[in-house]
Amino acid sequence: MTTAVQGPGDEERQADGASHAAAFWRYWGASTASGIGDAVTAVALPLLAVLVLHASAFEVSLITAASYAAWLLIGLPAGVLVHRLPLRGTQVAMDLTRAVAVVSVPAAAALGVLGLPQLIVVALVVGLASVVFDVGNSTFLPSIVTKEELTARNSLTSGTHAATQLGGPSLGGVLVQLLGAATSIVVDAVSYLVSAALMSSLPRVPHPAHQGSRRGMAEMIREGWRYVTRHPVIGPCAADATAVNFVCGGLMALTPVFLVRTLDAPPALVGVLIAADGLGTLVGAALTPRIVARLGSGRALRRAAVASPCFAVLMALSGHSAGLAQFALGNAGFGACVVVTSIVTRTYRQTATPPELLPRVMATVRFVSWGAIPFGALAAGGAAALRNERASFVLMAVLSLVSPVVLLASPVRRMRELA
Repeated sequence: MTTAVQGPGDEERQADGASHAAAFWRYWGASTASGIGDAVTAVALPLLAVLVLHASAFEVSLITAASYAAWLLIGLPAGVLVHRLPLRGTQVAMDLTRAVAVVSVPAAAALGVLGLPQLIVVALVVGLASVVFDVGNSTFLPSIVTKEELTARNSLTSGTHAATQLGGPSLGGVLVQLLGAATSIVVDAVSYLVSAALMSSLPRVPHPAHQGSRRGMAEMIREGWRYVTRHPVIGPCAADATAVNFVCGGLMALTPVFLVRTLDAPPALVGVLIAADGLGTLVGAALTPRIVARLGSGRALRRAAVASPCFAVLMALSGHSAGLAQFALGNAGFGACVVVTSIVTRTYRQTATPPELLPRVMATVRFVSWGAIPFGALAAGGAAALRNERASFVLMAVLSLVSPVVLLASPVRRMRELA
């Protein structure tokens, strides 16, 4: 048996690889801790509004809209802020901001002064901090993993997010039933503190290049905007994500009210049914690397976009009792399709974009795509107020057809691989 002899640079490369691996797992742990709390609150806040404050479907939609309106307010400047500020310190500050905001809800409930305006403000503050945090996270990952690992690492982080979406809403529904909606939100505050502790323990990671960071913010924002809108692949993918997220915003606002008032589901079961989205996302994230390897990234993206409206229709047409299983199936399938498109397009942006532009490109795409979520929420809430929750759900299912139309009308329709 022969023994391999290490070259003079082998030990350094191994040490560097171990350091990057450790950084990734701490990054992953922080994101996971934060995601668990987010998933609990995603159920607890709407249920608090419905069960305690007796909010209407439109009032619940205001909470969802406030959560994502932050992308419209600071989505573009967030890319410049992440480009200029120390990345690790910024992430920790955003975690602490969110912890303080959410803990004010059980405090106000204990004092008997909780109202809908506070829930809307808390949702907005958490959303503003999450904008900066999410742009930072998207920028952080390519700096601690190799280009070849990005698809697998993106799949892992998306799969973990799906697992928290699977367990978090179920946990949230049970906690709401056992402890009350306000008290259950304490879990979210704790999760942000855990995330902050893990982020602060990370070593300083090399930040994307800061060339031109002294230029004006408006000029830097325009540069990122031009890159996205003129790119033959990133541009259409951003438009597709915008169409998908408009529908997602409507579904997020409608689902708790639809399940409680139209389908008569109890709070604990509401969490389980919402968690079906997490199950579908988990399966989709786990299969994405295989799907991409077999079909190519372009084909995988198109097929997921075509399949998603079918599952949206299943949700819209679901009924009581056994019909709740149909809702769960539709929710899981829709989530699986969305995560495939998300992983494929995010990986492409991270590998195709020059490092000095990446924070601004990620912020620009999320500004236009996540900025559509509050509009979708308000549209769904308004349609429910004019007609009813089911009619609004059907409208969202019809609008989900926009996504495949956008992709099939772009150069992406001819691509086996996004290039």
